[in-house]
Amino acid sequence: MKQDWEINDLGEVTEIINGGTPKTNISEYWDGDIRWITPADLGKLTKPTVDETTRKITFLGLEKSSAKLFPENSVILSTRAPIGHLAINKVPMSTNQGCRGIVPGKKLDPWFLYYFLKKNVSYLDSLGTGATFKELSTKALSGVKISYPSIYDQQKIVSIIDQSFTAISKAKSNAEQNLKNAKELFESYLKNVFSDKIAGNKFETLLDLCELAVDCEHKTAPIQENGYPSIRTPNIGKGYLILENVNRVSEQTYNEWTKRALPQANDLILAREAPAGNIAVIPENLKVCLGQRTVLIRPKKNKLVSKFLAYLMLSSDVQKQLLSYSTGATVQHINMKDIRAFKIYNLSTLQEQYTIVRKLDDLSTEIKKLEEIYKKKTEDLEELKKSILQKAFCGELTEKEVVL
Repeated sequence: MKQDWEINDLGEVTEIINGGTPKTNISEYWDGDIRWITPADLGKLTKPTVDETTRKITFLGLEKSSAKLFPENSVILSTRAPIGHLAINKVPMSTNQGCRGIVPGKKLDPWFLYYFLKKNVSYLDSLGTGATFKELSTKALSGVKISYPSIYDQQKIVSIIDQSFTAISKAKSNAEQNLKNAKELFESYLKNVFSDKIAGNKFETLLDLCELAVDCEHKTAPIQENGYPSIRTPNIGKGYLILENVNRVSEQTYNEWTKRALPQANDLILAREAPAGNIAVIPENLKVCLGQRTVLIRPKKNKLVSKFLAYLMLSSDVQKQLLSYSTGATVQHINMKDIRAFKIYNLSTLQEQYTIVRKLDDLSTEIKKLEEIYKKKTEDLEELKKSILQKAFCGELTEKEVVL
């Protein structure tokens, strides 16, 4: 903060307007012309402004409740569930009791106030109280100290923040597009290389090509903190196992759950539902057992390369065909008989399979690298936004911040 900046309690330079909810069982209070926003609505916004709401109330509903109408270009802040969602309304609005409408006085620019609150979300959250869920009271919010320069300088600061955030958004979008392009290339290659495997005159079933296709135990394994991984459908990714937060079982449970078949390295585990069709290869040196709604598949080594089958099953056309056999109105479920009878046409030679797998592995590795780059880029850009806001409200922000 520069020495010539003023400092006040937020309640001294804004009007903080509480929200409310008209009685929901009185139809005359609802479906009117007054926009009425909630924390959930704020959380779904993809931009910092709002001009429409899911629900509206009538003037009678406004009059008969504690909801209040506040003018456009106010800052809306969610004060519970959670604390910290923000937007600027472009039309007059009201809120439920989980939000506050903060109307800036003559000394504050709305966007300066918006960015000030955005910078201080963690601090605002720390002011929340309550046993069941935290809520930021109007009194606590009113007492938050805000320092600010002249309106002219506020608008200059806002302009630099806007330009910086636009540049950051563009950089993030470019990284997203690079990742998207790589994934589309992978999907295109996957589709092309397996296009002749879904139809034709010559086919073999999965049962023909595999030593076994074994269903899981149809009961939930007792879990413990340590032990052998029990692979459930959430642990089955696109060709790989997801072992974060995996359930673990004792040796006794492991032995009982592997009586039908003992999973081995390079076996595949297929999800029969939620999400149906995902398939993963078991890596070396990992002992696992099957959780519910999964299938263990072991290809015949002289017929089928495990990774080739995994990639084939994950190609878009094969996924469509596999899921066309699924049952269930709300959750797709693939029956064992359909898995065993699944037809693979024009099977490639083992040498061709290995060549295809190497190419797909290379593409997959590139995508994983891009995903890491994108993740790091996103984290760095978020930190940059925080740094820009920090400088803005210390009076240190300059136009050079725009250059990334």
